[in-house]
Amino acid sequence: MRRTVVLVAVSAALLTACTTTPKETAAPGGSPQPGTLRVLASSELADMTPVLDQVRKDTGLTVRPTYMGTLDAVDLLAKGGTDGLYDAVWLSSDDYLRLRPEAAKKVVSETSIMSSPVAVGVKTAVVKELGWTPAHVTWSQVERAVQGGRLSYGMTDPARSNSGFSTLVSVASALSGAQSALTDADVTKATPKLKEFFKGQELTSGSSGWLATAYERRGNVDAMLNYESVLKGVSGLTVIRPTDGVVTADYPLSSLAATSAATREEFRRLTEALRTPAIQRQITERTHRRPVVPSVRPAPGLDTSRRRELPFPGSRSVADGLLDAYENKLRRPSRTVYVLDTSGSMKGDRLNRLKKALTDLTADFRDREEVTLMPFGSDVKSVRTHVIDPADPGTGLDGVRKDTKALSAQGDTAIFSSLEKAYDHLGADDDTFTSIVLMTDGENTTGAKSGEFDAFYRGLGAQQRQTPVFPILFGDSDRAELEHIADLTGGRLFDAQKGSLDGAFEEIRGYQ
Repeated sequence: MRRTVVLVAVSAALLTACTTTPKETAAPGGSPQPGTLRVLASSELADMTPVLDQVRKDTGLTVRPTYMGTLDAVDLLAKGGTDGLYDAVWLSSDDYLRLRPEAAKKVVSETSIMSSPVAVGVKTAVVKELGWTPAHVTWSQVERAVQGGRLSYGMTDPARSNSGFSTLVSVASALSGAQSALTDADVTKATPKLKEFFKGQELTSGSSGWLATAYERRGNVDAMLNYESVLKGVSGLTVIRPTDGVVTADYPLSSLAATSAATREEFRRLTEALRTPAIQRQITERTHRRPVVPSVRPAPGLDTSRRRELPFPGSRSVADGLLDAYENKLRRPSRTVYVLDTSGSMKGDRLNRLKKALTDLTADFRDREEVTLMPFGSDVKSVRTHVIDPADPGTGLDGVRKDTKALSAQGDTAIFSSLEKAYDHLGADDDTFTSIVLMTDGENTTGAKSGEFDAFYRGLGAQQRQTPVFPILFGDSDRAELEHIADLTGGRLFDAQKGSLDGAFEEIRGYQ
């Protein structure tokens, strides 16, 4: 099945289907208020909260952010989902935005606030084993280490996260030997090496921050491809900027064209405040990003030697073609069990919403993906698995849709017993990105209890324990119960109580 990011339907409701971590969740938009700027921001900018608090004290201006993946934010902007809801966008980069004329025309007054290049964070012991000199490592050396089975790594999903997309561009540019902006021919030339390179990817994520958390939890992955600023916050890593070039995020703060003159003046005051020497020093010291004001030195530990800046693809077709190749050919395939509450309380509108969300999600399934539907009530009702075969994707997709249509609501709610069966079904598999998605509208009422599931999980083999559960908070489900499941298994909780069930399922895609 062919898939590109520009075909993903992202609704405004997705904005409230983010994680339930307080610092990363905000109500979207809202009505304009004097002295408050409503900002749609890349998810990794959640670490700027202390800096924005200081700006508020200095200027009286309050920034009210809503966080989401950079490429999803651009898609939302292009489709008019920000109209009237936001005053500004603050993305890690505007490079992809500039390839979308319908999005680019909505922004004005782009001002770079800070910068952070893509880099490779490698366990210091592994650097020594590889015999690398960190200041002289190339992407080709990284690729050869991966091909030789000597280096594994984690990376964010390029279709949703700018750090992942920038990494993909960096690797494709370097391995193809492109001397200018990537072309379709360059991507074709690099594809054999890219296939080998992505065999080493053992972690994926929809956001840079969660990737770092998952990397530290796993412990057995050698490296992480991420922003330098994120890597600097993880202990035990040697941060390498490959000498053959990287793509750098410059975090432009951009005013929306439709804002009033008064709002534009407040925006100007905000950008000026963020570029003062005092705030720039706070930014680099707190976040490990690089200042853009020449008089401010980067924080200690940030290498100031020059590196080639790799150009961004010059056309949208090349960018989307690169994304499509990654999603459907280059990366490891996904393997997911959807553990779906179809107890009696789901009858009516809730079940209809679930069916619609799952049916819509089939448009986003990738080639080679394995999808298992495991509806449950008092027990698991059925286990139906479908594979999206690149030679005949329709058969697999139609099978998922047919099984979704047949879902019916009855019985009690056996959450933990059903999760145990999902783990038993998956077994141990290190050749796919494997995960479990749990959707429930209530709390556990029958079968295994929470403590019994904890004991079951801890008794699994090390490989099986690497499979995370991504619970979706929906209806009357118990937040504490679902947070515990996510924390135990290394997953992440998604909130569809305030937002959209469709949006929650869609956002999880970045973690599969």
